[in-house]
Amino acid sequence: MTDLPAPLVRTAVIVVAAGSGTRLAAGAPKAFVPLDGRTILEHALDGVFAATPAQVILVVPAGLEAEATDLAADRPVRVVVGGDTRQRSVAAGLVALAEGVDTVLVHDAARALTPPAQFAAVAAAVGPGVGVIPALPVVDTLKRVHGEDVIAPVDRAELAAAQTPQGFPRAELLAAYAQAAEQGVEYTDDAALFAAAGGAVRHVLGSEEAFKITTPHDLERARMILSSSSQHPAEGPVVPRVGIGTDVHAFAAGGTLRLAGLDWPGEPALEGHSDGDAVAHAIVDALLGAAGLGDIGLHFGTAHPEYAGAHGEVFLARTAEILAEAGFAIGNVSVQFQGNRPRFSARRTEAERTLSAALGGAPVAVSATTTDGLGFPGRGEGIAVTAVALVHPIALS
Repeated sequence: MTDLPAPLVRTAVIVVAAGSGTRLAAGAPKAFVPLDGRTILEHALDGVFAATPAQVILVVPAGLEAEATDLAADRPVRVVVGGDTRQRSVAAGLVALAEGVDTVLVHDAARALTPPAQFAAVAAAVGPGVGVIPALPVVDTLKRVHGEDVIAPVDRAELAAAQTPQGFPRAELLAAYAQAAEQGVEYTDDAALFAAAGGAVRHVLGSEEAFKITTPHDLERARMILSSSSQHPAEGPVVPRVGIGTDVHAFAAGGTLRLAGLDWPGEPALEGHSDGDAVAHAIVDALLGAAGLGDIGLHFGTAHPEYAGAHGEVFLARTAEILAEAGFAIGNVSVQFQGNRPRFSARRTEAERTLSAALGGAPVAVSATTTDGLGFPGRGEGIAVTAVALVHPIALS
């Protein structure tokens, strides 16, 4: 894509999207992780382009330049490759500044839900020799500690939690970066680097929505905010949502089968990180998918050792809580498994009652079928499950 013509803009926004996302553990660089059907980067760009017109520079990992350009769609961006630290990534973005730009905003793509007004407020407050950050008051009680000992309280009235975008006059920011490179010093954010070079830094009020997506919990929080805002319009009908989930597990050498919330003595267990209950797991994916809240791997996968060996009912109960927190009620669930064993019909009612109870009373229908000897279920190697769920947006208190 091409930049906006330089005479039209005096502000540039450098969107730093080169982070690896190690703590997020989502299998992709953080900015390219899915969030409610789109990527974190796309949500971040929504806020950038809804704000004051600016040259937009995306700093991304090497090899993802084309993907970043595609994600920007028809919006004018300049894509550059980042460095091995945040500071070096910003420096790469500074090289791409257009002529005529005199105010530079540096924004973390991980703060994907930052309101457009925050960009405008920061840009308006930047002045000669003055950088600006958005910040929120610290509300927690803070303590100074040494090892396991609490040494003293910290006066939180003098503290603030910094956010982005952080804004600076172009010339002074370039000089500050040149000084940091010469000294070989790395700073935690651009405001610290700017202040170290003698610049003044002031702050404007930030936003609770501008939190940084760093951990799986943060990603879940962002999904809840997006789902709530999209499913609770001020006017108009509330539309139910449908999700589908599938799961497949092979039979293990021993153990006892756990399926549809029940133990099946005499039947071999299913392999899995938890109890291998493919029926419960498929239901979880269907419910999370319907609400746009990710999948079972995000909430209960190997990155969550506390769920190792847990029964499927634990997953179902927690999933119901996640949906309720995001403003959704479960309508009903229909699930079918394919396999030669166990013989299911005699325990259908018991299984449906158990699964329904785990979901807080939502109706669950379970059926079973064979594949006439076809495929791995027909060969008796494992079980395949498909679930469909209906959820309803509800008013959040």
